Amino acid sequence: MKRILLLLTITILFGCESQKQEPIVNKIMPFGASRVQGSPPGYLSYRHDLWKKLKANDWNIDFIGTQIDTEPYPLFNDEEFDPHHEGHSGWTSAQLLADAPNWTALVDTPDIVLFSSPGGNDAIDGLSYESAIANVEDIIEEFQTLNPKITVVIEKMAPGHSFVMIGALGDYHERLLNELDSLAGSWSTSDSQVLTVDMATGFTDDMLADPIHYNQDGATFIANKYYDALTPILQE
Repeated sequence: MKRILLLLTITILFGCESQKQEPIVNKIMPFGASRVQGSPPGYLSYRHDLWKKLKANDWNIDFIGTQIDTEPYPLFNDEEFDPHHEGHSGWTSAQLLADAPNWTALVDTPDIVLFSSPGGNDAIDGLSYESAIANVEDIIEEFQTLNPKITVVIEKMAPGHSFVMIGALGDYHERLLNELDSLAGSWSTSDSQVLTVDMATGFTDDMLADPIHYNQDGATFIANKYYDALTPILQE
């Protein structure tokens, strides 16, 4: 009897130890439009710089999405860049929402979504702020249905060049910056946090490759902001 108990104890201990050794992988979906997709060398996405910074600091992460970045990137710490994302150049919030069946059915379930420039193309196309925000809310609900414990990090987006941030586009951006913290709180649930990250403060015209998109300095700035937002919520 004692021998049986000893064997059971050893089995349990080794079983617990093997469970502890299972790596935790943080599945992150970069989500949005052209600022996520990028189009090198014309303009850049933040994804590569963020991935390098996460890897340099030993975070176990997996970028997911139905889109694949085909740009050749150099190895970093003997690893190939993870090219997956859900960025669609030029898409409005309505188009992103309509595409929801694709990313909910075709990719692994994300733990974290990085929601870039919410409604940015709506503003560029002159569509209403109210309809964009309603679509953004529906998109977040789609994510929360997919994973009730998901964390959504949504941007208080970096502005375009100062010469375009006038009229309807400027009004949209100012209203978003003023209201997004409150909206994110209302979109959170008891299990799913919707957090904001301030990409606007400190962002300057010389971080842009054109009126809207990032150059290398801009991509690095956005990546650093995302990194600071992620480190408190990533699982080790």
